[in-house]
Amino acid sequence: SSGINAEWPLRPGADAGVRMGLPRQVAASLAAQTMQGSAKMVLECDEHPLQLANNVCSPGGTTIEGVYRLNRAGFKGIVMDAVIGSIEKTQGKEMRYNY
Repeated sequence: SSGINAEWPLRPGADAGVRMGLPRQVAASLAAQTMQGSAKMVLECDEHPLQLANNVCSPGGTTIEGVYRLNRAGFKGIVMDAVIGSIEKTQGKEMRYNY
């Protein structure tokens, strides 16, 4: 689907790495490796993705901090809007927001 491409999850991770002082190529590679590892874990494990996420979130750790900030910013809704908007566009429908 055009709504799901490597740009939207990859670019913010790479940009964050650059902001923290990494060269662009290194930051992009690390972001891509992170996505690849996460996808591989979901594809190869029998556990639900939510349980996999819970398994890697140590109390007070860096992963749960990132999850907290994504949730606080409304990340899930933003991604869902992008995917639904792309689907509706292919179906000739307009995006309807329920705010």
